[in-house]
Amino acid sequence: MSSNDSTVLLWYNATTQLNRYFSIVIFLFGIIGNILNILVLSQRSLRSNPCASLFLVSSIASLVAIFSGLFTRTISGWAIDLTNTITWLCQSRTFVVFASRTIAYCLIALATIDRWLSSCFDLRRRQMSTVKNAQRGMIIILIFSCLLYVQMFYCYEANLINAPLKCYGKTIACRLVTDLTYAFAANIFPLIIMVCFGLMTIINVHQAKRRIQVTNMSSVSGNIISSQQRSKKIDHYLLCMLFVQVILFAIFTLPQNIQKFISLAQTNQIKTTLDNAIENFIFNFFLLFAYLANGMSFYIYTLFGGSVFRDRLLKLAQRVREII
Repeated sequence: MSSNDSTVLLWYNATTQLNRYFSIVIFLFGIIGNILNILVLSQRSLRSNPCASLFLVSSIASLVAIFSGLFTRTISGWAIDLTNTITWLCQSRTFVVFASRTIAYCLIALATIDRWLSSCFDLRRRQMSTVKNAQRGMIIILIFSCLLYVQMFYCYEANLINAPLKCYGKTIACRLVTDLTYAFAANIFPLIIMVCFGLMTIINVHQAKRRIQVTNMSSVSGNIISSQQRSKKIDHYLLCMLFVQVILFAIFTLPQNIQKFISLAQTNQIKTTLDNAIENFIFNFFLLFAYLANGMSFYIYTLFGGSVFRDRLLKLAQRVREII
């Protein structure tokens, strides 16, 4: 065996180990985090907040994405992955993964818009930040995401050989359409929305601090003041959680899209077996790396959500302890 052949085998073995162990870590990291997220955000005190309700449904979508996307990859290192050999399973899994990830990311973008509305000085805009409007947005995003990936049932096929994955787009045209659709609908478009409305929210917050509001405090009851302070506290921490999530979202998702576009641009180039082995490893690494965007929310909320999120997490832990 030549040194080149041994290097190729080394890269393919590294890819196998990556899918076997790194996927398990991300799978457990994401499943545990999203389940805890759902339990905390579904509490009555947070359900009445439109941003928190968007976070809740986004966590559910992320849970579906991680389970459908990583469960088969995790077991593929130890057993046969049926989605690689049965076409309808391949198509169904891919559809669920792409749609659920798009739903999760678009809901975070919608939460950014909600934070902007709630920070506006214009009363009419602030009144648009409601749970009812958030629910309408959820339904629109759900329908849009499902319709967007109907082509998966035609484009994707199992048992492919000359492809990064055995379950993949069967033609170059299919790969181009699905990759562009996913990149813009699930990553680039939500990221643009997050950045634009995030910056607009920061501007609104700074303007609100500078604005001198003359309020007759004697005419406002102590209960109302206390309620307003609690509401502002929740809004402040939700804003912090959102901004950190936007930054990490860009870090985790953009490399995969860049790698895919580079790979598509080099489709007609003649590559050695070593080039293919290295490209396959990079493809799988960034594919798994992108799943961190679906599993990170609980840890962000715990670290940056302040007492608003942590107090409810502790209450949840106390309830579980009482039941046990």
